Amino acid sequence: MTLEEAIATLERLAPLVERLEKLEPELRAAREERDRYRRLAEQLEERCALLERGLLGKKAERLSPDESQLSLAMIGTMLSEQERTAIDELVETQATEAQVIKEHTRKKPTGRKPFPEHLPRIEIEQLPDEVRAEGVENFERIGEDVTERLERRPASMVVVVIRKPKFVRRSSSKGDDPVTVYQAATPDLPIEGAMAGPGMLADTVVKRWDDHLPLHRMTRIYGREDIELAKSTMCGWHMRLAELGRPLIDAMRADSFGAPYLCTDATGVLVLAKEKCRRAHFWVLIDPDKHVLFEYTRNHTNSAVDSVLAGYSGYLVADAHVVYDHLYAAEEGPTEVNCWAHARRYFFKAMTSDPERARAALALIAQLFRLERALQTKPRKQKERLRHKHARPVIERFFSWCDAVWDGNEGPTLLEGTPLYDGVRYARNQRKGLCRFLDDGRLPIDNNISERALRRQAVGRKNWLFVGSDEGAQANAVFTSLIASAHRNQIEPWAYLRDLFCLLPTWPVHRVLELAPAYWAETSKREDVIAALANNPFRAATLR
Repeated sequence: MTLEEAIATLERLAPLVERLEKLEPELRAAREERDRYRRLAEQLEERCALLERGLLGKKAERLSPDESQLSLAMIGTMLSEQERTAIDELVETQATEAQVIKEHTRKKPTGRKPFPEHLPRIEIEQLPDEVRAEGVENFERIGEDVTERLERRPASMVVVVIRKPKFVRRSSSKGDDPVTVYQAATPDLPIEGAMAGPGMLADTVVKRWDDHLPLHRMTRIYGREDIELAKSTMCGWHMRLAELGRPLIDAMRADSFGAPYLCTDATGVLVLAKEKCRRAHFWVLIDPDKHVLFEYTRNHTNSAVDSVLAGYSGYLVADAHVVYDHLYAAEEGPTEVNCWAHARRYFFKAMTSDPERARAALALIAQLFRLERALQTKPRKQKERLRHKHARPVIERFFSWCDAVWDGNEGPTLLEGTPLYDGVRYARNQRKGLCRFLDDGRLPIDNNISERALRRQAVGRKNWLFVGSDEGAQANAVFTSLIASAHRNQIEPWAYLRDLFCLLPTWPVHRVLELAPAYWAETSKREDVIAALANNPFRAATLR
């Protein structure tokens, strides 16, 4: 082509180039619109899958058997043969030594257990019609068949009548000296002047915050036993009891701050207000060896976190919410430990939109949890050594995979807003916190203990719907803390609260921590405590 022809061609193409330049912004906008609709479509697919799973299937974040097999096969492509063999041998060895029951197995029923011995028994003898008609003396008894059936009476309400006779010395009535009247002291009550004793008060607390019964249902239940209790009466009792128990909760909270690590999480709650309920939050703070504490705040902000965790400087196992960031930045603040269950959740959500890559991430995370189940009973130092040897290579492989996916070297480019994009971004941003458990054998791999504890408030919330006031929510936190801690320490909550209400009115405030569920097994065996409980007439009336 000659120079003149080339120039002529360029002149003919110039309008086209100019037109393309004008269309470029429209093309860019069209591509952005396409990507946006693609993200919306993937989100709708994800929501439909969640809806189907909620209506038709299990909600647990577990892979189906077929997907689990694919994940195991995928591990083979991501871990070396030596690493896989070492992990399998470790899991088998630890399971054998600890005699770990296989996951999700249930013992089959072995027959009906005998009824408890403390239950009263009423014996009824059924005689044949012929024996009743002719008389027992005309027959010889050659044996019998005995069966037991469980029956139900109305709950046993007891009216405790306290009589306090007055006495004077016989000799004093004959002289001119002043007469001295002798009368026993009034037994201590958790609420002076109330019509209910410790056992009845404990029953209302357990029904309301362990059985999650709203007050109007409790009123109907007691009404079936001809006991008229107004909702306002029970509310008044609970507010007074919450004031009585607050020093114990404060002591438990101070004691938990000495733990090497705490687990925390929060959930929303509605608070009654004019025209429209406002939203507040319940927080859970767990010292896994001792206490389960609930706190109430009006909001979910930095100041709310400060009120719950101010002064704590150990490890803090929590989600990656920004409200904790200022604590980690403080010079003497807690150390961040993130949760692998939170990280796993993103990839589980991505199974509907990007199953192949989501399965690769889930396979590696599953290996970490598999290792942790095998090591859960091991001492701290041994756990640290085995984690460094077996878990660290899996974690390094996981984050190498995340980096490759993020850079586009592992499949298609990630679209912003998709579940897989969110999962990879979360893992990369929280890498330091996710790896923290490798350095201290006491730390857990997840924060599931907090989420399980918060179910208590979630179940209650479905029944009572909202709390009536900030003060009512504070009372909720007090009693939920005591009941959850009692369950944590394998203590029956009604009997514990009954005894607690017997002791608290006269117990020294500086020793109130001794009454916490974590220390109750030891405290209840002391001679002074046994004597104090034995001398309480209200407690004696409620013993089996």
